[in-house]
Amino acid sequence: MQTEAIRAFVAVCDLGSFQSAADALHLSQPAVSKRLANLESRLGHALFDRVGRGVALTEAGRAYLPHAREMLAVLQDGERALDNLGGHVAGPLRLALSHHVGLHRMPDILRAYVQRYPDVAPEIVFEDSEAACRSVVNGDRELAVITLPTPAHPILLEEDIWADPMSVFVSRSHALATGAALEPAALANHPAVLPPTESYTYAIIRAALASHGVTIAPRMTSHYLETLGMLAGAGMGWTVLPSSMRQDDLVRLEIKGLSIGRRLGAIRHPQRSLSNAAGAMLAMLEQARDKAR
Repeated sequence: MQTEAIRAFVAVCDLGSFQSAADALHLSQPAVSKRLANLESRLGHALFDRVGRGVALTEAGRAYLPHAREMLAVLQDGERALDNLGGHVAGPLRLALSHHVGLHRMPDILRAYVQRYPDVAPEIVFEDSEAACRSVVNGDRELAVITLPTPAHPILLEEDIWADPMSVFVSRSHALATGAALEPAALANHPAVLPPTESYTYAIIRAALASHGVTIAPRMTSHYLETLGMLAGAGMGWTVLPSSMRQDDLVRLEIKGLSIGRRLGAIRHPQRSLSNAAGAMLAMLEQARDKAR
């Protein structure tokens, strides 16, 4: 019963209301409220402040939340270990994909995977790479295939699968689209449209430019590289995209000495067992890496 109360607590934290948690857990709202009241009584602390129709974590709730997540993750890990004993690849595949990786790197792998393992039920979410890492840390996802963080994540293990060289692009009518090789400093004189400043990709771009003494302040940001390509093609500024993402309305600039590249790959938690379904996916990703090299 305590496990179910902890599950209700985490659901309310993630979904922001008792009713949303009740819907997700297929319970009535009073049942969720009762479970949480019992949990608070056992712990001796109020976990939530009721604010209007919403809820907010108390200081005790914030302190308890990571431990609650870890308890649920340990239980899931034990269940996976038992499920894995038969060796059959079946059950849920709880996978997170970044948008670019999902669109441009995963279709062939996913197609082959579902054909090879028809008894697996994929549960795929598309998230920003940063959010996907949090999902793996929290135990919401077993595996994430994303832009790998630089520097490496302090907790998670990574498998480097693809190199992703990147280039600077502008519209064909942009002042920098002269066809001549440019100094990196030329970029500082023109607006940029780039990934959000808190993203892994932005950190890679910023570091590459900073090595040439160039600082940047993007005019607009988006996690979606296709959106950045559209904005650059419309003349909103220069952008940085994977070199393979060529568009008819964009020109790739030659920037002297500038090298920008990401690493794309898989992230998993070192202290949790992968299900047979997730292990099979990781093996297919590693095969894709070996074929590409």
